[in-house]
Amino acid sequence: MKTLVTCLFVSAGLLVSAGNALASDALAKKYNCLTCHAVNKKLIGPSYKDVAGKYKGNAGAEAMLIGKVKNGGSGTWGQIPMPPNASVPDADVKVLVKWILSTK
Repeated sequence: MKTLVTCLFVSAGLLVSAGNALASDALAKKYNCLTCHAVNKKLIGPSYKDVAGKYKGNAGAEAMLIGKVKNGGSGTWGQIPMPPNASVPDADVKVLVKWILSTK
C-alpha cells in the first residue's frame, strides 16, 4: 500500500511539472519569445538552456531576469538588444522566467 501511495505522489509531481512546462511553452509562444529564443539553441538571443546555466546558483537571477524581460536589455549576450516586453503581465513574466531558469 505504501508503494502505491508513493507512486501516486511521484506521478502527480511529474504531471504537475510537465503541465508547468507545457503552460510555460504556451506562454513563450503567446508572447512571441520563441521568435528570438529557443530552448536548446541560440537564435537571435541565447537559448533558455544557456540562460539557465549562466545564472545557476545566482539567488538574484529571477528578479534580475524579470526586470530584463519587462524593460529590455543589452550587452549581456552580445550587441543585439532585447526589446522591452512591458505589455506582458507580471505574473506571466514570472512564470516564464522560472521556467527558463529550470531549463536543463
